Amino acid sequence: MNPTLRKGKVPPNNNNQAVYPDRESFYWSKITLVMGLRGSLMGKLNNIDNPNNITKEETLKLEFISENALSIPVFKMMDADGELYDGACHSSLDKDTAIKIYETMRFIRILDERMLAAQRQGRISFYMQCLGEEAAVTASAAALESQDMIFAQYREQAALAYRGFELEQFMHQNFSNSKDLGKGRQMPIHYGSNALNYMTISSPLGTQIPQAAGYAYGQKLDGNGGCTICYFGEGAASEGDFHAGLNMAAVHKAPVIFFARNNGYAISTPASEQFKGDGIACRGVGYGMKSIRVDGVDTLAVYEAVKLAREYAVKNNEPILIESIAYRLAAHSSSDDPTGYRSKDEEENFRLNCPVNRFRNYLIKQNWLDEQEDESSKETIRKEVLAALKKAEVVEKPSLEDLITDVYEEVPQHLRKQMDELKAHIAKYPEHYPASSGAKGENH
Repeated sequence: MNPTLRKGKVPPNNNNQAVYPDRESFYWSKITLVMGLRGSLMGKLNNIDNPNNITKEETLKLEFISENALSIPVFKMMDADGELYDGACHSSLDKDTAIKIYETMRFIRILDERMLAAQRQGRISFYMQCLGEEAAVTASAAALESQDMIFAQYREQAALAYRGFELEQFMHQNFSNSKDLGKGRQMPIHYGSNALNYMTISSPLGTQIPQAAGYAYGQKLDGNGGCTICYFGEGAASEGDFHAGLNMAAVHKAPVIFFARNNGYAISTPASEQFKGDGIACRGVGYGMKSIRVDGVDTLAVYEAVKLAREYAVKNNEPILIESIAYRLAAHSSSDDPTGYRSKDEEENFRLNCPVNRFRNYLIKQNWLDEQEDESSKETIRKEVLAALKKAEVVEKPSLEDLITDVYEEVPQHLRKQMDELKAHIAKYPEHYPASSGAKGENH
């Protein structure tokens, strides 16, 4: 139970929640909401014309529906040289937004390169790159509004960078130091920012999917015109949370965009060994929602697809499933060795279809990017990233006390007892915990 309720208090007014004058009003508001939902549900159950909620088409012919009956095409707009295909739809991407997208992709490519090297040097414990999927993540984030909530999986740092997350904050989080917004409680690349509407990443696979459905439903009730985007890989689409989350969003008409990054591999398991059906997009149809499959290397196509999806989701209060088709050029993580399950030839084949280079070619053809300035900027970014890294790695670690704060208004006795035991253990074996038992004190 919420500690504030044990004291007979009304829960605090956080996150723009409604304000209630007393506890009785608070509880009656909840009862009214539940009864309203129950009445709505009973209305559906009492539909005597179609209680099974199916199409009314009938047949006298006995036959199977083919497993290949539904074939979803890949939406695309430009080729690898940055040229629009003949007959491609018009791009609504303006120059300023296009440049911001490219600068974000360029920054993330350099940041990922440097941080993986830092992990190999033993300076951070873990890292995951966005290599090969920069266009899918960045362009999709660019098509949203700042009020929209982002639920990421773990390879969407470009979306956070696009929204203005500072280089220093990326570094503080990866080094888990005292300036990290998460106070060092998470492993590297598990970012979060309340100010930028970027929900803190959770390690368990797929948990963000039903959470995103619920959050979007709350946005619908608030009526603020916002939506939620939820990123996940095709591997996470095999989790039970995927099916529960999509069904919940469809039934309750939540304005959420489910963005499946089909990059070909769930760590070492190829897509061909993960599912038999036509990718992920077709599953949206099964759950009664509109779906799109898009070329995830094509920045223009991703931007238009997500822009359209957002407009529809907000206007109609309905979920959309988007499947991005790209190739994970990097290893799954710094702990993975892809040479054990795919060939160098395979990687090189897809490396030629680099999303960053493709969009760079497009910008140059539009006379929106100067090649010389671009190369100069890359060198500047490399220096800035290295300088920020060196600065962040010497910042002191968070206090041990931070492990048990920020959840309860008052830290419960059982957590205080565990903290005392932890301190005693560190004091007994200080040689094994140099960062926590040094001269700076027992809490550092």
